[in-house]
Amino acid sequence: MKFSTRGDAHKLYLRLREMAPGDITKSRYLKETGEIKEFYQSLDSDTLQLIYYQVAKEKGGIGIIPIFATAVPWLLVLFSKPLEDYIIGNGNMNWMIFGTIYLMILTVSLIFHFKENAWAVVHSEIIKDILEERRD
Repeated sequence: MKFSTRGDAHKLYLRLREMAPGDITKSRYLKETGEIKEFYQSLDSDTLQLIYYQVAKEKGGIGIIPIFATAVPWLLVLFSKPLEDYIIGNGNMNWMIFGTIYLMILTVSLIFHFKENAWAVVHSEIIKDILEERRD
């Protein structure tokens, strides 16, 4: 696996660049995208347009994961005096445990959120391209 700080698109480019030209179309990196496109091409335009609207809704939504990961822990601390005393009070180190777990959950949930958004973009672009091809 190639290391790159330029993101997944550049990593894909680096992987494909090392392949023989005939192997690129058979690449596992492109296979899933091709299967998605093939499925959407099998659907009629009206159904595809409805799917496009749903994907656009998903792409435009903020998502429940970031809201859940950021709001719930603070609500627990703010509205629960005994919990606040246990985590923060009495000079113990429980706040470090709470903070570490909170940051880990926040990081993982945001990674999932952005991966979901990236897949929503892939689906919407494929659907948009198919619909434009059919209009021409």
